[in-house]
Amino acid sequence: MKLKALFVAILLMASCKENSKITEVVKETTKEVAVNTSETNDVKLEIYDFAGFEQFLNKKDDKTYVVNFWATWCAPCVKELPYFEKLNSEYQSKNVEVILVSLDFPHMYDKKLKPFIKENALKSKVIVLEDPDMNSWIPKVDKGWSGSIPATVIYKNDTSRFYEQSFNYEELQQEVNQFLK
Repeated sequence: MKLKALFVAILLMASCKENSKITEVVKETTKEVAVNTSETNDVKLEIYDFAGFEQFLNKKDDKTYVVNFWATWCAPCVKELPYFEKLNSEYQSKNVEVILVSLDFPHMYDKKLKPFIKENALKSKVIVLEDPDMNSWIPKVDKGWSGSIPATVIYKNDTSRFYEQSFNYEELQQEVNQFLK
């Protein structure tokens, strides 16, 4: 697809050299192709099926865990990610760990997920849950979960709360603070 866009851009540039607007479009398209093909080999994904992932929902070490289910194709998920990143940064010293669980499709890992992680410089732990049997594992996360994202589990030892909603920073902070009392 990107090669087709680049080919079309080159044809436009060759056929209409005097049209500066087309030249601008070609330059932008070329930049976009260059950015999208940038090196993402340094982004390593931890990919789990639910059996392997379940460990991240059951840690008993007096740390508060904030486990957010999201995907790059989910606009509300992407909108709230900076709040989770800010929480991760500001609450590390309070023994809080944020885990971002991507539900992106396998064909999106190299083209969408890895570049997204790199471009947004995500510092929270990012893992991928790749288990197609959603009807099996969704109720194991929470019996009331419809499967919609964003969704978040906040837990500490045996105390856990599930949220099938988006957060702003203040709401997220308020919920986490209840686990720190």
